[in-house]
Amino acid sequence: MRKLLVVLYTGLALGANLAAADVAALRDGDMKKLALHETPVAIPEVVLLDAKDVTHSLADYRGKWVVLNFWATWCAPCRHEMPSLDRLQAAMPEIAVVPVATGRNSVAGIERFFAEAEIKGLPILRDPTSELARGMAVVGLPVTVILNPEGQEVARLIGDAEWDSDSAKAILAALAAGS
Repeated sequence: MRKLLVVLYTGLALGANLAAADVAALRDGDMKKLALHETPVAIPEVVLLDAKDVTHSLADYRGKWVVLNFWATWCAPCRHEMPSLDRLQAAMPEIAVVPVATGRNSVAGIERFFAEAEIKGLPILRDPTSELARGMAVVGLPVTVILNPEGQEVARLIGDAEWDSDSAKAILAALAAGS
């Protein structure tokens, strides 16, 4: 019986490693910066504010794969990548793309940038005290993390990226298919 359990466990571990290797093989271009975690990482529960100061939580997105992007209006690379996040949301509506403006970002400034960049499909969410960013060890911007349907971090990309690239969409589709 013990031998059977060892064989079964080894098979399951190899299957999990093969799945991670399959996703890793899809990384191309900007997605080569995507670090896949061996085990999911819990994230803190923090209150986020929308444009009208209504409170929200990342728990609102449980059950979905989430592309969580930390950004700021003053961050040039953040501003550059935001349209690709908007296009990703349009291309993959089953994935929740959640940008969170961390630190001091005025609602008027966010709304003005969204209008200028023609961002139509993304919510305005703010982490004004950077509590979520600090709790997730975000030390520079932009940072994007991928959360599984249980709300755990499974991957992280530091810096900007083209989130609507074929590679990014293939990675997200593969992750979603494996859940």
